[in-house]
Amino acid sequence: MIARRIWRSHRFLRPFSSSSVCSPPFRVPEYLSQSSSSPASRPFFVHPPTLMKWGGGSRSWFSNEAMATDSNSGLIDVPLAQTGEGIAECELLKWFVKEGDSVEEFQPLCEVQSDKATIEITSRFKGKVALISHSPGDIIKVGETLVRLAVEDSQDSLLTTDSSEIVTLGGSKQGTENLLGALSTPAVRNLAKDLGIDINVITGTGKDGRVLKEDVLRFSDQKGFVTDSVSSEHAVIGGDSVSTKASSNFEDKTVPLRGFSRAMVKTMTMATSVPHFHFVEEINCDSLVELKQFFKENNTDSTIKHTFLPTLIKSLSMALTKYPFVNSCFNAESLEIILKGSHNIGVAMATEHGLVVPNIKNVQSLSLLEITKELSRLQHLAANNKLNPEDVTGGTITLSNIGAIGGKFGSPLLNLPEVAIIALGRIEKVPKFSKEGTVYPASIMMVNIAADHRVLDGATVARFCCQWKEYVEKPELLMLQMR
Repeated sequence: MIARRIWRSHRFLRPFSSSSVCSPPFRVPEYLSQSSSSPASRPFFVHPPTLMKWGGGSRSWFSNEAMATDSNSGLIDVPLAQTGEGIAECELLKWFVKEGDSVEEFQPLCEVQSDKATIEITSRFKGKVALISHSPGDIIKVGETLVRLAVEDSQDSLLTTDSSEIVTLGGSKQGTENLLGALSTPAVRNLAKDLGIDINVITGTGKDGRVLKEDVLRFSDQKGFVTDSVSSEHAVIGGDSVSTKASSNFEDKTVPLRGFSRAMVKTMTMATSVPHFHFVEEINCDSLVELKQFFKENNTDSTIKHTFLPTLIKSLSMALTKYPFVNSCFNAESLEIILKGSHNIGVAMATEHGLVVPNIKNVQSLSLLEITKELSRLQHLAANNKLNPEDVTGGTITLSNIGAIGGKFGSPLLNLPEVAIIALGRIEKVPKFSKEGTVYPASIMMVNIAADHRVLDGATVARFCCQWKEYVEKPELLMLQMR
């Protein structure tokens, strides 16, 4: 059995030598390499973990290499692999398994979020969960261990042994209290972390000394670690009243930035270093309002909701065809402008998880109905925090529809490396004067175009905006030239 396991894992695990390592390796954690001088206990190296996708369009991923494997005990450390280009860390959102659960190949283990997308990490191996290393909310760097799995025949002997012991790499046994700290669930460790308590100093009352939630709260009460959430949720602990003084204090609260909010800090900081200017114009949307009403009255598909945005997106694409420099990006190192062949128009969406900008690919080749369906798909995924990495990358220009929330004027910052972003205000009825001097009502929308002044000048942006405005105000011209 051991020989077969070694043969199956020879692609992943090899003794260190100058010929077997082609890139900076990961070393087995020191607590796994403590052993006698037997050959089986020597530390070994493997290549950095990579990520593979399966299921033809599925958003589930798995690590194709274990960071550390013990062929004697059957333990495998599953690391966080590279979830995308340039991604160095991810936030752990939730676990789909718990310690002791059996898992199958390709079964989801957990969900993580980078600054680009939310991804499910699936198991590459069949076995049982021996240890969960992180709690929801933790920031995990690429290469860090997510979970330890016990695989194949060794899993039964591993999980049926005394929980206070664990088999190490050299076959020796070591108390888990010294190896991994206090026994507890991720939720309990997370609670202790929020309260600022070292869970290792708490005496657990659960089985085998496991630290329970009640133990953490009791320790918190005894040591004076009282928070608003604890005092309100647990008024009485162990028969003793918890002090409610903290609930009457207005204390500062530190909120760490995660996921998309964390990414926004980086992108907006970079945007402020780019010289850009703003061009403001108002567009008469009377024809746009009538067109939307026509679509709504003749809608035969109850799953489709017609809005102003698809027509604005399509007309924008038609204007980009005549002014390709607005649909470009700038390479500062080589001083080159890259004119993008596709019109991948991004739409900024404010979600409870932060600001995200998915984009509709190849708008120049899509019909209004196809744009409507794709926009609806992206909005649904964004609301549920399920956007694919492909949905949020590759954009060439961005629309920020602040009018959908409220407000008629915005001053957007560039979404680099794009050279233009457009803020759309709300459409409102205002009085206007005709050439004859009579007053009439008009549906007016304010637009504000922010442009990279290294690539675009004011005249180019003004001409582009006038062309887009003409398509919106006269949809018949849009239909005449649309392919």
